[in-house]
Amino acid sequence: MRRFLTPLFTLQSTYLLNPELFIPETTPRKFATVILPIAIRKEYTYSVPSELEDLVRFGVRVEVSFGKNKLYAGIIQEVHEADPGYKTKPILSVIDEVPVVTQRQLRLWKWISNYYACTLGEVMNAALPSGLKLMGETRIILSSLYDENEMASSLSDNEYLIAEALQLQNELRISDVKKILNRKTIYPIIKSLLDKRVIFLYEELKEKFKPKTISCIRFREPYASDPSTLAKAFDLTARSRKQTEALLAYVQLSKKQEVIRRQEIYNTATGVDAQAVKELEKKGIIEIYHREVSRLGGYEEETVESFQLSNQQEKALTEIRTTFEDKDVLLLHGVTGSGKTRVYIELIQEAIDKGQQVLYLLPEIALTTQIVHRLQKIFGNDIIVYHSRMNNNERVELWKSAQAGKPILLGARSGMFLPFQNLGLIIVDEEHDPSFKQHEPAPRYNARDTAVVLSALYGAKVVLGTATPSLETYRNATTGKYGLVEMPERFGGLEMPEIVIVDQREEMKNSQMHSHFTSVLLEELKTTLDRGEQAILFQNRRGYAPTLRCHSCGWHSECVNCDVSLTYHKFSDHLRCHYCGYLTGVPTSCPACGHRHLDLKGFGTEKIEDELKVFLPSAKIGRMDWDTVKGKHAHAKLINDFEEKRIDILVGTQMVTKGLDFDNVSVVGILSADHLIRFPDFRAGERAFQLMIQVSGRAGRKKKRGKVIIQAYEPDHPVIKEVIDNDFKGFVKRESMERKEFLYPPYYRIIKITLKHKKRMVVQQAAEYFGNELKMKFKGRVIGPAEPGVPRVRGFYLMNIVLKLNKDAKDLKSAKDLIWKVRDDLGQTKGFTSVKIIVDVDSY
Repeated sequence: MRRFLTPLFTLQSTYLLNPELFIPETTPRKFATVILPIAIRKEYTYSVPSELEDLVRFGVRVEVSFGKNKLYAGIIQEVHEADPGYKTKPILSVIDEVPVVTQRQLRLWKWISNYYACTLGEVMNAALPSGLKLMGETRIILSSLYDENEMASSLSDNEYLIAEALQLQNELRISDVKKILNRKTIYPIIKSLLDKRVIFLYEELKEKFKPKTISCIRFREPYASDPSTLAKAFDLTARSRKQTEALLAYVQLSKKQEVIRRQEIYNTATGVDAQAVKELEKKGIIEIYHREVSRLGGYEEETVESFQLSNQQEKALTEIRTTFEDKDVLLLHGVTGSGKTRVYIELIQEAIDKGQQVLYLLPEIALTTQIVHRLQKIFGNDIIVYHSRMNNNERVELWKSAQAGKPILLGARSGMFLPFQNLGLIIVDEEHDPSFKQHEPAPRYNARDTAVVLSALYGAKVVLGTATPSLETYRNATTGKYGLVEMPERFGGLEMPEIVIVDQREEMKNSQMHSHFTSVLLEELKTTLDRGEQAILFQNRRGYAPTLRCHSCGWHSECVNCDVSLTYHKFSDHLRCHYCGYLTGVPTSCPACGHRHLDLKGFGTEKIEDELKVFLPSAKIGRMDWDTVKGKHAHAKLINDFEEKRIDILVGTQMVTKGLDFDNVSVVGILSADHLIRFPDFRAGERAFQLMIQVSGRAGRKKKRGKVIIQAYEPDHPVIKEVIDNDFKGFVKRESMERKEFLYPPYYRIIKITLKHKKRMVVQQAAEYFGNELKMKFKGRVIGPAEPGVPRVRGFYLMNIVLKLNKDAKDLKSAKDLIWKVRDDLGQTKGFTSVKIIVDVDSY
């Protein structure tokens, strides 16, 4: 066994101590402009040592020092011979043999950096998987696969030294590795250890990717091996019709297939529920087990897709092909349940047949489990899924798969940063969804708009699909910039759901309200359960109650870090801030006056779930919000339980509007429509309309017409009337008139500038200076500075400035140039250097 008791004093350590001794007499012939994963506007040039000249090329990662002691893995943007005019540092090592990014990717990065007013380093940080962004503070740990006896001989001396150190310590920072080896150049060693699976980056072990499991059924002994004993099994179920039907369904299915999903029993035997199957398990007839199925292919269920296109789908495909002859982008506007996904599948297949790659963008992968599985069942191993919950190692492998030409890449907004080889089609599903807009950190890009730019770089086509288009996209489509294809009917001729508005004022006046439920909604839920059907209730606020208030003095619970009320969560019995995560216990008396009468005001999803159990004690109720789907597989499990009828009523926030398709849901309830509309945002009406239409679309998807019940104190509000009539064009006409009058998108462009500081006086003075500089040039187009609705978040006081611009490229460039200048001036002004400035172009 090799042992290194003391580090050797090497030439590298001499370089660290006396770098000036190694300055060459002549200037190096070649230089390289390097992109670093940090927020700096200036591009930095490094000299290329002669021994690395053959290795340095565009797109490869190189190890460079920045500042006094920091090491980064940067990306070569350009190799040239132009002396920058200042003393350059040398590139320390070349990490890759082949480029990790392409020229087209870099052009996209530069467009994002320029349009969204951020640095190229910030874009690089967002675009690359963490496994490709090594830096001095990155931590490494020893792989559980490492066996010293078997693997030591394949390691170099330096690699072995690091493996030995990790056996003595749980983890090392890359800066620690540099000290252990006494080397300036260490990233190639780290890369080699990663490739050999000797080490992993620390982040990789936070959450491992696990395969999906499905709930299946099989006979127990003796029924499994001896068919003659089945008569005894039927004797055990003789007193229960449902149990007998469930058993009969299993016997019939087992003659055709080996693996039987529990859901197939429910689909085969009408009226059979989860309780009947559970009783069969208790009686020892069957056992329920979980079977693993691949997420990326080899799916073992039968394909349920109908390859027969409807007339409407055929017509839409014909129109899409015709439109693509002279336009590169089109809007596919189809009502909920119209069969847009089936059209996407056909377009994907056509692109694959041409040898092209397809990028399918979804708002949030974790919340679109059903559509992901549906596509995987069709395309199997041709599809890979890229999302934020994957560990670093998986992301790097998927990055390489995209580089190798994987046909279908399905992902959230970050999927557009993948290194495509031959991108031919981009599908942006639910293009209206605000999740496509990145808010924190920079770059604050909109994936829908960036996808259009990406398509132009590859000569690809773009389909923007939704039932409720954003006003920007719809205007582009109706003015001829984009193509427009419409699917106005539901698949199979199914009617749109019946929408019933219930006036909560009248119900209150007549004492018909039951807590937060109107008599109409509660009665409809009871009827639905009696029919063996399911329901979804929508309330866009999580927690139990948003405010705890003193009945005597008016005190209410507030966050210590933010100027916002704390929300009470009954399950954990604590108060929580939904902005910074601050937690505290529930006081037994008022901290201000000592009074013991504290009231909970308002209601969230947790309270709805709790009170439904009182009014509908026999109902099985599930809740879908951020608190219940935190785990990696929690959302999929909840969806699976609802699909398999282990849940009767699903209560949720806007998560229930995203990509769900349940054929047994007949009723959808919207509990507080007014709260959606009254939100202080110019897009509140648009968001409310989209959410209500989308959640309404969950009712009556396959079997029969559904019903939607909307509770509101202001039932005559224009948005609510437009939802009832499913009048999208009427909504667009009215909303567009208001937007145009008050200079808002889609007719004008919005840039929001937010300033943050720990001291209120400092941020107010900085915002005043910033605002005055903008007003000198743009005069009446500047709103603010003003405090936002929540003026302090995470200990920082906030001030907002809103700049409204014409849809003119020159205006936009002029505005961004001025913003950068004022930003730089402020950063050099005494007293304002620590003010944080956030620029959000096309703010949502």
